[in-house]
Amino acid sequence: MRLYLLALNPTDSVTAGFLPAAARLGLDVTVLTDCAEPHRRAYATLPFTAPEVLECDVRDFRAVISLISRHHAPDAVFSNSDHLQTQTALAADYFGLPAKDWKAALRAKDKGQLRRHLALTGQDTVWSAELAPGQDAAELDPPFPCVVKPREGVASEDVTLVTDAAELALRCEEIQHRRAGATLVVEEFLDGQLCTLETLGDGRGRHVLGGFRTRLSPPPDFIEEVLEFVPAHPADAVAQVLAQLEALGVGLGACHTEFVLQPDGRARIIEVNYRAIGDQCDLMLAEILHIPLFEHILGVHLGRELPADLGDQCAATPRRARNEVICADRAGVLTAAPGPYDEERDGVRLAYRPLRPLGERHERYRTNRDYLGVIWAVGTVQTAVDAAVARFLAANRWEITP
Repeated sequence: MRLYLLALNPTDSVTAGFLPAAARLGLDVTVLTDCAEPHRRAYATLPFTAPEVLECDVRDFRAVISLISRHHAPDAVFSNSDHLQTQTALAADYFGLPAKDWKAALRAKDKGQLRRHLALTGQDTVWSAELAPGQDAAELDPPFPCVVKPREGVASEDVTLVTDAAELALRCEEIQHRRAGATLVVEEFLDGQLCTLETLGDGRGRHVLGGFRTRLSPPPDFIEEVLEFVPAHPADAVAQVLAQLEALGVGLGACHTEFVLQPDGRARIIEVNYRAIGDQCDLMLAEILHIPLFEHILGVHLGRELPADLGDQCAATPRRARNEVICADRAGVLTAAPGPYDEERDGVRLAYRPLRPLGERHERYRTNRDYLGVIWAVGTVQTAVDAAVARFLAANRWEITP
């Protein structure tokens, strides 16, 4: 069976998650990407047959369909990229394969369209407006504080909290200077505990895999610093989020939804990422739940059904977990940092993975691109998990030379 996997940059999710799962499922894999050489390097040392890698304009669904149609017949077309869900859905549907609803993929990617659709369906109304390239922010009259972000952005890049009209104008000008031609979304700030809900659907039903409570960096940035696993959020909050996902058309495949849980119990979506959670959390989630998570995700794109009791299995997990990033606090060259590390101690499994090589110089982006490495730990006692992460952080150092 042939799996076509669409990708932009190589990611841990694909290299350490989906490709090993595809090998275990006995799938032949063709990776389609706009830049092949980094993928060939990333897969060169895999302990199984490396996937075929072909260059393709993966942002254009017509190019994807054309390449696949003159290559091997497909059994599944899949992507875990935020940027490629609509194209992947259209290509899969063209070949009559299990596919996400391309309209749902578009609504999830386009933050302005997401707000309009949730309001139109009566699910939630958030003050929101789009700022086109060259448009003056003074034309808007948002409630302050408010949030500015690229309409189709990812990883908290250029997402900022602003407190008045002068700051709004300045931040919009700065972002549009960096992102020529980008449309921005300005929307009301939704205060509360930031959470995630991880779901997986097979086209027949949707299963809740659990979620996380997220600690963010201080304002005005929205950098995710710590995620703590939660096997079950309050039932009413979960029901609210699922109703909003239903309204958006989210069904087949993995979905990572970020929402705010407000003190009155109201669950309000921040954004919907119609793919699996990243930054090592998907690898951690597979271990937390003790299920073949990546095989399940690929399986639904092959038309396979999920276990009927999958949600119950996940909610019953005794495991707890913590994912914490080390974030650069200045620009410069990374001159000291630990390498990859794995440990099992006192009932806790801990893993650390560097995200930036020694010797590279970077600016400070004030986004997830400032991550130097990520450490995660899984065990049955939250305090033991937290202690293991704290112990690793105390025993190592990360140095940046200006």
